[in-house]
Amino acid sequence: MSYRLGVDVGGTFTDVLLVEEGSGSTWRAKTASTPADQAVGVLHGIGKVCAEAGIELSEVAQVLHGTTVATNAILEGKGATVGLVTTKGFRQVLQIARSFVPGGLAGWIIWPKPEPLAALENTVEVDERIASDGAVVRELDEADVRTQLEKLRGNGVQALAVSLINSFADPAHEKRIGEIAAEVLPGIPISLSSDVLPELREYERTLTTVANGYVQPQVKRYVQSLAGNLAEGGVAGELAILRSDGGLSSAANAIDSPVTLLLSGPAGGVTGAVWVAEQAGYRDLITFDMGGTSTDVGLVQGLSPRIGRETKVGDLVVRSSSVDVRTVGAGGGSIAHVPELTRALRVGPQSAGADPGPAAYGTGGTDPTVTDANVVLGHLPTTLAGGEITLDVEAARAAVGKVAEAMGLDSPEAAAAGIVDIVNENMLGGLRLVSVQQGFDPRDFALVAFGGAGPLHANALGRLTGAWPVIVPPGPGLLCALGDATTSRRDESARTVLRRVGELTGEDLATILRDLAADAGRRLEEQGVSRDEQTVGYQVDVRYHGQGFEIPVDVDPSWLAEPAAALATLGERFDAEHDRLFGFLLTVDHEIVNARATVTGPKPDVAPMTLPEGDGDPAGALVQDHRIYVGGEYAPAGVYDRAKLRAGDIVRGPAIVTEMDSTTLVLPGHVATVHASGSLLITPEA
Repeated sequence: MSYRLGVDVGGTFTDVLLVEEGSGSTWRAKTASTPADQAVGVLHGIGKVCAEAGIELSEVAQVLHGTTVATNAILEGKGATVGLVTTKGFRQVLQIARSFVPGGLAGWIIWPKPEPLAALENTVEVDERIASDGAVVRELDEADVRTQLEKLRGNGVQALAVSLINSFADPAHEKRIGEIAAEVLPGIPISLSSDVLPELREYERTLTTVANGYVQPQVKRYVQSLAGNLAEGGVAGELAILRSDGGLSSAANAIDSPVTLLLSGPAGGVTGAVWVAEQAGYRDLITFDMGGTSTDVGLVQGLSPRIGRETKVGDLVVRSSSVDVRTVGAGGGSIAHVPELTRALRVGPQSAGADPGPAAYGTGGTDPTVTDANVVLGHLPTTLAGGEITLDVEAARAAVGKVAEAMGLDSPEAAAAGIVDIVNENMLGGLRLVSVQQGFDPRDFALVAFGGAGPLHANALGRLTGAWPVIVPPGPGLLCALGDATTSRRDESARTVLRRVGELTGEDLATILRDLAADAGRRLEEQGVSRDEQTVGYQVDVRYHGQGFEIPVDVDPSWLAEPAAALATLGERFDAEHDRLFGFLLTVDHEIVNARATVTGPKPDVAPMTLPEGDGDPAGALVQDHRIYVGGEYAPAGVYDRAKLRAGDIVRGPAIVTEMDSTTLVLPGHVATVHASGSLLITPEA
């Protein structure tokens, strides 16, 4: 027997899921994250789950890991000192950037423009020029290249990015600079734009390449350290890292292209949510992942997550495929405060995180958090994480009491209710970003709630959005780890086409896409996925001729069997998406800007949970009678042990359902029906 490990590192907890590949049986573990060195928490969690399963670490065949190392390097500004090489005349490409007005009401007046990831003093120009059609206008001056690289060496750069003006059309000059840099700057990681993003638009290409270099040393240190520690601990299996688009990458590929990992953590949650929604019989869903520090939301249609062409982390937007996830600074650790000037209650985005944590954790935190508010309201039991964390109710009341005092409220309960209402509204804004503002009605979707804090707030978010049922999967705090363990290998190839549809034939498009698929398939084959196990997906960026932006359109592989009709079908799909997004169409020619092929390996087998049939009465799972504060008063509520619930059992609110890694709140007027797959389906009682 062999085992797969899914590992997800959050701001507060590290989640580990062990899957036995033959039977699909699973074991779960949750442990505190270690921000100073994430590998410590990962190794602790792996040891804990293997001990629970009664296996040796040597029996683990694969460790599949979603990481926030690259994300944190960007957010905290702790990346490498990057040197940038570009074409003569384009030294200020990052400083000029794109025109951008942040927000309305003259918000740009006080907006501090972010500093480029590669400083101007670390940016050099080289004498060369390639035209947009690939013709060499001016040969590369290699002596000049060496001179410029020597300057960067003197500046002490820790990573090098090379982005020449038209390298997407011909990468020869970039590749030669890379060879020279390997001699002049030995040991320095080198990122070439023709490898990272071989597409037109020099600013986006340069920014993405520099971002790749900026996070590369940190990602390399972390991945190599974790792999080494796993090997020393007896794990002989392979380490694979989750990409932002929900696919898996080998550790070596992750080190080479760390810019593809910027949303590695949230992508695992979306993948896991798709898996549990399918088991419950739902294909269209909104994902709601509330952790200790932030909340991630995404939209899925037909069990396919929406994949965007841009990845945004903080103020940085790079061109890299990622699951379309939006992040809100609201989590269980979000701190509530009352500004002296306005005397109006605010919640977040500051977070108590794992250290010192909420006041209720008893680890030194004194600020009132969302978790403390839930403790005061009676929504949380007195222990979390299977007994690993004991909550201090009095400390929570004292912390929330400071908010009540500042606002002139008569009780901590009133302040706690206000904190929960505000954080729910904050998260509603994120849900609207992926639904209403994208042209989707949330009432047409189920809401899948997970993360350690998600099920506590899910019923309220369902009521605010009208998205029913609210699906709470088994082990919701570990769903990102489940997503890591149930995803597949993936690789992608892209190129710029930039031709009007009238200038192409269907066969031309088919040839381009098949060549890209062959290129990505070769790299996946090198990772151990044979050609007959690979699945290919195609996408092209289309615009009206003369437009300054494009829309990605998926190309069904079956279209290539009839290339004569492929271009017409592509135009129809683009028009439909343009009309949905903007409400109008143009009569000018369509233009294909970029083409991409994504190659995916087979999905692993994970057996779904099947609960024994119950009689609809959850009395056998009732642990205790309890009180919760709801609607301005205390109301009786049952506390149920989720492990004892059976398929078909109906839990009527108000109620609390507890399990090792999370707690679900069912509000008055709602019911939670236990699905045979183990999920709770919350709906209005009527």
